[in-house]
Amino acid sequence: MAEIQSLARGLKILNLLEHSRNGMGTTEVANQLSIDKSSASRLLHTLANYGFVEQDEHSSRYTLGPQLLTLGQHLLNRITLRDHARPYLHELVDETGECAHLAILAQRQALYIDQVESTAALRVESEIGTLSPLHCTALGKVMLAFGDCCMPEEMKPFTHRTVTDRSTLEAQLTQTGKRGYAIDDEEYNYGVRCVAAPVYDHRSALVGAIGISGPAGRVTLERIDDFGSVVKDTADALSTRLGYDAKLRRPSEGER
Repeated sequence: MAEIQSLARGLKILNLLEHSRNGMGTTEVANQLSIDKSSASRLLHTLANYGFVEQDEHSSRYTLGPQLLTLGQHLLNRITLRDHARPYLHELVDETGECAHLAILAQRQALYIDQVESTAALRVESEIGTLSPLHCTALGKVMLAFGDCCMPEEMKPFTHRTVTDRSTLEAQLTQTGKRGYAIDDEEYNYGVRCVAAPVYDHRSALVGAIGISGPAGRVTLERIDDFGSVVKDTADALSTRLGYDAKLRRPSEGER
Protein backbone atom coordinates (compact mmCIF):
# COMPACT_ATOMS: atom_id res chain seq x y z
CA MET A 1 0.00 0.00 0.00
CA ALA A 2 1.31 3.45 -0.93
CA GLU A 3 2.52 5.78 1.82
CA ILE A 4 1.08 9.19 2.55
CA GLN A 5 4.16 11.23 1.70
CA SER A 6 3.64 14.14 4.10
CA LEU A 7 2.86 11.80 7.00
CA ALA A 8 5.91 9.66 6.22
CA ARG A 9 8.10 12.76 6.18
CA GLY A 10 6.69 13.91 9.50
CA LEU A 11 7.50 10.54 11.07
CA LYS A 12 11.00 10.66 9.58
CA ILE A 13 11.49 14.06 11.23
CA LEU A 14 10.61 12.57 14.60
CA ASN A 15 13.16 9.79 14.01
CA LEU A 16 15.80 12.36 13.03
CA LEU A 17 15.18 14.44 16.16
CA GLU A 18 15.27 11.33 18.33
CA HIS A 19 18.91 10.82 17.36
CA SER A 20 19.88 14.49 17.41
CA ARG A 21 21.39 15.50 20.74
CA ASN A 22 21.10 19.27 20.25
CA GLY A 23 18.09 19.42 17.98
CA MET A 24 17.99 20.37 14.33
CA GLY A 25 17.33 23.49 12.30
CA THR A 26 14.97 23.74 9.37
CA THR A 27 17.79 23.64 6.81
CA GLU A 28 19.29 20.50 8.36
CA VAL A 29 15.92 18.75 8.27
CA ALA A 30 15.40 19.77 4.65
CA ASN A 31 18.83 18.41 3.68
CA GLN A 32 18.28 15.13 5.54
CA LEU A 33 14.91 14.55 3.83
CA SER A 34 16.06 15.91 0.44
CA ILE A 35 13.20 18.40 0.32
CA ASP A 36 13.09 22.19 -0.04
CA LYS A 37 13.34 24.40 3.02
CA SER A 38 9.76 25.71 2.79
CA SER A 39 8.36 22.15 2.85
CA ALA A 40 10.50 21.28 5.86
CA SER A 41 9.31 24.45 7.60
CA ARG A 42 5.64 23.58 7.04
CA LEU A 43 6.15 20.05 8.33
CA LEU A 44 7.96 21.28 11.44
CA HIS A 45 5.34 23.93 12.17
CA THR A 46 2.55 21.36 11.86
CA LEU A 47 4.32 18.98 14.25
CA ALA A 48 4.91 21.87 16.65
CA ASN A 49 1.23 22.87 16.56
CA TYR A 50 0.33 19.42 17.86
CA GLY A 51 3.10 19.29 20.45
CA PHE A 52 5.20 16.61 18.76
CA VAL A 53 8.17 18.95 18.36
CA GLU A 54 9.09 22.27 19.92
CA GLN A 55 11.30 25.11 18.77
CA ASP A 56 13.86 26.84 20.93
CA GLU A 57 13.12 30.56 20.82
CA HIS A 58 16.81 31.49 20.94
CA SER A 59 18.46 28.98 18.60
CA SER A 60 15.35 28.26 16.45
CA ARG A 61 16.35 24.58 16.56
CA TYR A 62 13.71 21.88 16.94
CA THR A 63 13.63 19.08 19.48
CA LEU A 64 11.06 16.42 20.33
CA GLY A 65 7.96 17.83 22.04
CA PRO A 66 5.97 16.99 25.19
CA GLN A 67 3.16 15.20 23.33
CA LEU A 68 5.50 12.27 22.70
CA LEU A 69 6.14 12.00 26.42
CA THR A 70 2.41 11.95 27.07
CA LEU A 71 1.86 9.19 24.50
CA GLY A 72 4.78 7.23 25.88
CA GLN A 73 3.42 7.49 29.40
CA HIS A 74 0.03 6.23 28.26
CA LEU A 75 1.72 3.28 26.60
CA LEU A 76 3.75 2.51 29.70
CA ASN A 77 0.63 2.70 31.85
CA ARG A 78 -1.18 0.26 29.60
CA ILE A 79 1.72 -2.19 29.58
CA THR A 80 2.04 -1.93 33.36
CA LEU A 81 -1.68 -2.46 33.81
CA ARG A 82 -1.66 -5.55 31.61
CA ASP A 83 1.37 -6.99 33.37
CA HIS A 84 -0.13 -6.47 36.81
CA ALA A 85 -3.60 -7.64 35.79
CA ARG A 86 -2.62 -10.98 34.25
CA PRO A 87 -2.61 -13.02 37.50
CA TYR A 88 -5.95 -11.50 38.50
CA LEU A 89 -7.51 -12.46 35.18
CA HIS A 90 -6.37 -16.04 35.75
CA GLU A 91 -7.79 -15.84 39.27
CA LEU A 92 -11.17 -14.77 37.90
CA VAL A 93 -11.23 -17.66 35.45
CA ASP A 94 -10.32 -20.11 38.21
CA GLU A 95 -13.01 -18.80 40.55
CA THR A 96 -15.84 -18.29 38.08
CA GLY A 97 -15.10 -20.69 35.23
CA GLU A 98 -15.79 -17.88 32.74
CA CYS A 99 -13.61 -15.82 30.39
CA ALA A 100 -11.98 -12.81 32.07
CA HIS A 101 -11.31 -9.49 30.35
CA LEU A 102 -9.39 -6.27 30.95
CA ALA A 103 -10.39 -3.03 29.24
CA ILE A 104 -9.49 0.65 29.21
CA LEU A 105 -11.28 3.73 27.91
CA ALA A 106 -10.29 4.61 24.35
CA GLN A 107 -12.11 6.68 21.72
CA ARG A 108 -15.12 6.88 24.07
CA GLN A 109 -15.42 3.11 24.01
CA ALA A 110 -14.16 0.15 26.02
CA LEU A 111 -10.96 -1.21 24.48
CA TYR A 112 -10.14 -4.83 25.35
CA ILE A 113 -6.42 -5.00 26.11
CA ASP A 114 -6.18 -8.49 27.60
CA GLN A 115 -8.15 -11.68 28.06
CA VAL A 116 -7.78 -15.09 29.70
CA GLU A 117 -10.02 -17.75 28.21
CA SER A 118 -12.20 -20.19 30.08
CA THR A 119 -11.58 -23.90 29.64
CA ALA A 120 -15.30 -24.53 29.16
CA ALA A 121 -16.38 -25.81 25.75
CA LEU A 122 -19.02 -23.07 25.52
CA ARG A 123 -17.41 -19.75 26.35
CA VAL A 124 -17.59 -16.06 25.49
CA GLU A 125 -14.42 -14.58 24.02
CA SER A 126 -13.56 -11.03 22.97
CA GLU A 127 -10.61 -10.39 20.71
CA ILE A 128 -7.90 -8.15 22.15
CA GLY A 129 -8.07 -4.76 20.43
CA THR A 130 -11.86 -4.87 20.14
CA LEU A 131 -13.75 -1.66 20.87
CA SER A 132 -17.17 -2.00 22.52
CA PRO A 133 -19.84 0.60 23.36
CA LEU A 134 -20.07 2.05 26.86
CA HIS A 135 -23.84 2.05 27.35
CA CYS A 136 -24.54 -1.67 26.99
CA THR A 137 -21.43 -3.53 28.15
CA ALA A 138 -20.38 -4.19 31.73
CA LEU A 139 -16.83 -2.96 31.09
CA GLY A 140 -18.20 0.17 29.42
CA LYS A 141 -20.67 0.93 32.20
CA VAL A 142 -17.76 0.84 34.65
CA MET A 143 -16.15 3.70 32.68
CA LEU A 144 -19.40 5.69 32.87
CA ALA A 145 -20.26 4.95 36.52
CA PHE A 146 -16.82 5.27 38.11
CA GLY A 147 -14.85 7.45 35.69
CA ASP A 148 -15.24 10.98 34.43
CA CYS A 149 -16.13 10.30 30.79
CA CYS A 150 -19.27 11.81 29.32
CA MET A 151 -22.48 9.94 28.62
CA PRO A 152 -22.64 8.72 25.01
CA GLU A 153 -24.62 10.96 22.68
CA GLU A 154 -25.93 8.00 20.70
CA MET A 155 -27.08 4.76 22.35
CA LYS A 156 -27.52 2.22 19.59
CA PRO A 157 -29.71 -0.82 20.36
CA PHE A 158 -27.97 -4.19 19.94
CA THR A 159 -30.67 -6.38 21.50
CA HIS A 160 -34.18 -5.70 22.76
CA ARG A 161 -32.66 -5.35 26.24
CA THR A 162 -30.26 -2.52 25.32
CA VAL A 163 -30.99 0.66 27.26
CA THR A 164 -31.27 3.54 24.80
CA ASP A 165 -32.87 6.13 27.09
CA ARG A 166 -30.51 8.50 28.91
CA SER A 167 -32.50 8.75 32.16
CA THR A 168 -32.85 4.96 32.37
CA LEU A 169 -29.13 4.51 31.83
CA GLU A 170 -28.34 7.16 34.47
CA ALA A 171 -30.52 5.28 36.98
CA GLN A 172 -28.74 2.06 36.06
CA LEU A 173 -25.34 3.70 36.57
CA THR A 174 -26.41 4.98 39.99
CA GLN A 175 -27.21 1.39 40.95
CA THR A 176 -23.87 0.30 39.54
CA GLY A 177 -22.03 2.86 41.66
CA LYS A 178 -23.77 1.76 44.84
CA ARG A 179 -23.13 -1.97 44.44
CA GLY A 180 -19.59 -1.54 43.09
CA TYR A 181 -19.88 -3.50 39.85
CA ALA A 182 -21.64 -3.27 36.50
CA ILE A 183 -23.85 -5.80 34.72
CA ASP A 184 -24.61 -6.47 31.07
CA ASP A 185 -27.81 -8.53 31.05
CA GLU A 186 -27.92 -9.66 27.41
CA GLU A 187 -27.77 -6.00 26.37
CA TYR A 188 -24.93 -6.30 23.85
CA ASN A 189 -25.26 -9.93 22.75
CA TYR A 190 -28.20 -12.28 23.18
CA GLY A 191 -27.43 -15.19 25.48
CA VAL A 192 -24.45 -13.45 27.13
CA ARG A 193 -24.16 -11.87 30.57
CA CYS A 194 -21.15 -9.94 31.82
CA VAL A 195 -20.02 -8.48 35.14
CA ALA A 196 -17.22 -5.92 35.56
CA ALA A 197 -15.70 -3.72 38.27
CA PRO A 198 -13.40 -0.67 38.34
CA VAL A 199 -9.62 -0.70 38.66
CA TYR A 200 -7.84 2.32 40.19
CA ASP A 201 -4.19 3.31 40.39
CA HIS A 202 -2.04 5.02 43.03
CA ARG A 203 -3.52 8.42 42.09
CA SER A 204 -7.05 7.11 42.79
CA ALA A 205 -7.75 7.48 39.06
CA LEU A 206 -9.82 4.94 37.18
CA VAL A 207 -7.42 3.16 34.82
CA GLY A 208 -9.61 0.36 33.55
CA ALA A 209 -12.17 -2.31 34.21
CA ILE A 210 -11.86 -6.03 34.82
CA GLY A 211 -14.68 -8.49 34.38
CA ILE A 212 -16.09 -11.79 33.17
CA SER A 213 -18.39 -12.84 30.35
CA GLY A 214 -20.30 -16.07 30.06
CA PRO A 215 -23.36 -17.79 28.61
CA ALA A 216 -26.58 -16.64 30.27
CA GLY A 217 -27.28 -20.26 31.14
CA ARG A 218 -24.30 -20.29 33.51
CA VAL A 219 -24.16 -16.61 34.50
CA THR A 220 -27.75 -16.69 35.72
CA LEU A 221 -29.61 -13.82 37.39
CA GLU A 222 -29.74 -15.91 40.59
CA ARG A 223 -25.91 -16.09 40.61
CA ILE A 224 -25.18 -12.60 39.32
CA ASP A 225 -24.55 -11.10 42.76
CA ASP A 226 -22.12 -13.90 43.61
CA PHE A 227 -20.24 -13.28 40.38
CA GLY A 228 -20.32 -9.55 41.11
CA SER A 229 -18.80 -10.06 44.53
CA VAL A 230 -15.95 -12.15 43.11
CA VAL A 231 -15.25 -9.65 40.32
CA LYS A 232 -15.33 -6.69 42.71
CA ASP A 233 -12.99 -8.36 45.19
CA THR A 234 -10.57 -9.19 42.39
CA ALA A 235 -10.70 -5.64 41.01
CA ASP A 236 -10.10 -4.26 44.51
CA ALA A 237 -7.09 -6.55 44.94
CA LEU A 238 -5.66 -5.42 41.60
CA SER A 239 -6.24 -1.77 42.53
CA THR A 240 -4.37 -2.31 45.79
CA ARG A 241 -1.54 -3.90 43.81
CA LEU A 242 -1.37 -0.70 41.75
CA GLY A 243 -1.04 1.40 44.92
CA TYR A 244 -4.66 2.46 45.30
CA ASP A 245 -5.85 3.61 48.72
CA ALA A 246 -9.66 3.67 48.91
CA LYS A 247 -9.60 6.15 51.82
CA LEU A 248 -8.04 8.82 49.59
CA ARG A 249 -10.55 8.61 46.76
CA ARG A 250 -13.59 10.83 46.33
CA PRO A 251 -16.63 8.81 45.25
CA SER A 252 -18.23 9.48 41.87
CA GLU A 253 -21.80 10.75 41.68
CA GLY A 254 -23.13 7.26 41.10
CA GLU A 255 -21.54 6.01 44.31
CA ARG A 256 -22.95 8.73 46.58
